[in-house]
Amino acid sequence: MKALLIVDVQNDFIKGGTLAVENAEKVIPVINGLMDKFELIIATQDWHPEQSAHFDKWPVHCAAGTQGADLHPGLHRDKIDQIFLKGTGNKDDGYSAFEATNLDLAAYLKKKSVSELYICGVALEFCVKSSALDALKEGFKVILISDAIATFSQEEERVNQEYAELKKSGIKVILSNQI
Repeated sequence: MKALLIVDVQNDFIKGGTLAVENAEKVIPVINGLMDKFELIIATQDWHPEQSAHFDKWPVHCAAGTQGADLHPGLHRDKIDQIFLKGTGNKDDGYSAFEATNLDLAAYLKKKSVSELYICGVALEFCVKSSALDALKEGFKVILISDAIATFSQEEERVNQEYAELKKSGIKVILSNQI
């Protein structure tokens, strides 16, 4: 079975949020368009405590229970089967979906007989990348959907380097129309 993992499409990462990723709102319609192509759709949310060491590195964002931590209202949330919360500890960055604390993501996917994990969301260089690399370590075939991924960097060369590094590790990169 193949599953779609939507990483951190949350208000604080979208235009107007405290850690907005430029043009992140543009991936939402692409992600919504992908949902009918998958039997299983899961999502992550950063869910940081107010007093987190994570905020020594980053502006306060996605604080547990705040509007900023909510999934963006433009995302078709009714199609999401399960949400995995990450970054919930005081010293926990929680970049990877596989660091979720409310459920064990790898066990959940294996129980559902998932072999291929398609990943989209925000932001390539941090949470998407960490999730993809951890999925690979867990034995899943990993496919990134590049036009459904917002990048923190707006420098094309830097983004291309990130994708090249991920491809070298065995991760496939495609466009949404290739599914």
